[in-house]
Amino acid sequence: MSRPVLVLIALGSGGLLTLMVLCNSTVTAQAGPVWGSLVPHATGTVAAVLALAVLGRVRGEGTAPGWAYLGGLLGALTVMLSSVAANTALALSGTLALGLVGQAGFGLAADRWGLLGMPRRRATWRDLLSLGLILGGSALLIFGAPR
Repeated sequence: MSRPVLVLIALGSGGLLTLMVLCNSTVTAQAGPVWGSLVPHATGTVAAVLALAVLGRVRGEGTAPGWAYLGGLLGALTVMLSSVAANTALALSGTLALGLVGQAGFGLAADRWGLLGMPRRRATWRDLLSLGLILGGSALLIFGAPR
């Protein structure tokens, strides 16, 4: 795929992530974080089963390493934590901004130390500057908002 298409896919994914956190935090506000995690995972399971029924196995014949199957557990925890945080003074934008800081920070650590089979790569000054700018933007969103 071309780079512009991949950029559009990533931007669309970010928009969908925002909608997902909004939906999940709304359920969480009404029914609690466990239910707020169960609902999207149950509906996601149904959607995945339907997609498999329609598309079949698209690619990949190998098996993933054992640790990769923890993604579901990590997803459930992420949904619960982000749904709780979005219902606080952080609001949706602050929750997503800090989540991005956590993602970028963990990504740099995974690259640096080759965590979970990632190829090792030292962070450049641009990587660190980018992380600092994301953190600064997050601070502006959270602390610069009118009260």
